[in-house]
Amino acid sequence: MTGAHRMPIFDAHFHIVDPRFPVTPNQGYVPPAFTVADYRERVRGLGVTGGAVVSGSFHGFDQSCLLDALSLLGPGFVGVTQLPATVTDDEITRLNDAGVRGIRFNIRRGGSESVDHLGTLARRVHDVAGWHTELYVDARALPELTGTIAALPAVSIDHLGLSAAGLPHLATLVDRGVRVKATGFGRVDFDVAPVLRAVADRNPHALMFGTDLPSTRAPRPFLDADVEIVTDALGPELAARVLHDNAAQFYRVR
Repeated sequence: MTGAHRMPIFDAHFHIVDPRFPVTPNQGYVPPAFTVADYRERVRGLGVTGGAVVSGSFHGFDQSCLLDALSLLGPGFVGVTQLPATVTDDEITRLNDAGVRGIRFNIRRGGSESVDHLGTLARRVHDVAGWHTELYVDARALPELTGTIAALPAVSIDHLGLSAAGLPHLATLVDRGVRVKATGFGRVDFDVAPVLRAVADRNPHALMFGTDLPSTRAPRPFLDADVEIVTDALGPELAARVLHDNAAQFYRVR
């Protein structure tokens, strides 16, 4: 991508793995280090102006790595964390003051609170701090969660829902206002471009691009060319929304 055609990017989904802070194996997996310095170097030249650091399954409920990353990344970057149902309102407020803007439920891999607490915890963080909820879930599992998800004030689903078989269920939630992360193109089992177009046709505000760096456990890691998939599939006006504006609005970054 040439500089003349580069659009600003709000990276709506990436992880920081800093060995200075605790990491808990998830299903036997321990991710390699990927520090703030590593991230900055990897996205140099992509036009990243801000983004959302997402706590991975391997961080559990420990906040130390996320809060350090936010302090190093500075303005324009926010956090998405995992919390237990027992979290206090004071702790939610403290994290909000540090730049956290969402809570994540990792339904696919665990490491987060049980989905049994999805409805009550998602509503509470929204009531206390205006946070939204992010779900890492195979869209094939969405029918059993649709009622709960549709009743929540603000929700996004990671990695385009992962599976072709789940796309009709994803579409149903997009029609109800759920956002979708255009991330992890190397994780899905379908051709990305037509799915991007289909979601954007249903709701031009729904899609939010992210690099998914460092692409832990992905069959194919993020490539710079993934940005071009978005721009080629959607055209300049929609691509500008997907690469930056939709997520900046959702995460309340100006």
